[in-house]
Amino acid sequence: MLSRTAASLYWLGRYLERADFIARLVEATVRLDVLSSRPAGEAAWRSALAVTDTEAAFEASGAPLTREAVVGFLITDATHPGSIVRCLAAARDNARAVRTALSREAWSAINSAWLIFDRRVSPLDSVATLGLVDKVKAETRGFEGAVHRMLRNQTTLFIRLGQVIERADDTARLLDVKYHLLLPAGEPVGGTVDRDQWTTILQTVSAVTAYRWLYNDGLQPANVIDLLLSRTELPRSLAGSIDETVSILNALAKSLGGQGEADRMARGRHQRTLHTRTGDVIASGLHQHVEALITENDHLHAAIGRQFKFN
Repeated sequence: MLSRTAASLYWLGRYLERADFIARLVEATVRLDVLSSRPAGEAAWRSALAVTDTEAAFEASGAPLTREAVVGFLITDATHPGSIVRCLAAARDNARAVRTALSREAWSAINSAWLIFDRRVSPLDSVATLGLVDKVKAETRGFEGAVHRMLRNQTTLFIRLGQVIERADDTARLLDVKYHLLLPAGEPVGGTVDRDQWTTILQTVSAVTAYRWLYNDGLQPANVIDLLLSRTELPRSLAGSIDETVSILNALAKSLGGQGEADRMARGRHQRTLHTRTGDVIASGLHQHVEALITENDHLHAAIGRQFKFN
């Protein structure tokens, strides 16, 4: 496989995963703001910007910190490279570059997701927002299903590799922002707003049911942290993403006939994760631990680019 083809497949996976995550984040934040027992207001939307690392870009736009402005910025703003519409456009561009490597179903899902935004007009009210992000999630799920049904070769491996690298970054940022920034001043830990916000975290990673299966002592922040950090049973957990990264790189090594820097880094990260206990992380500093994981994930991303000669 040509390096530029591998790069397009990898970035296709990353951009679609990012669009799906932002859609889930916006959906959960709208529900937290509108449907919870106590509206979250500016704090919830500020946290959504923090999770996506777009606070500075939003402030530079000069828009007020309102639901309508943040929703438009994260979903339909074509001038913002981190919006869903731009992510889907980038995914489609990469898919067009490798069109012959994709199945008809995979291409149709990407194209359908992009066409959702054709002639889309902002601003969006809450109902329209929920309907729009639900369509995005449906198409990204359709793409994942199509990839699952494709031939298990280098094409699907590079797509999946991009997805899991993006997923690890998204989950780490989500957990870090909630733990340190989201609870408004004056609100008690364990209070109504705090519980609603932890539920929002679970909704964003599609883990509400998984949490109930794995923990039987009600909604506890320490358990949510454990689920997102350490439980490989959850595909969107950090441990699950780290474990899957090693498996994908092993499969690529077998296909290509050799390993490299990225394989060594991924195995090292995996071994450290196996020996990490959630209680120790909380006691020593969750923020520092998650920041280290984000940095490590960035380094692994760069190593993947060097190993497979993306640039």
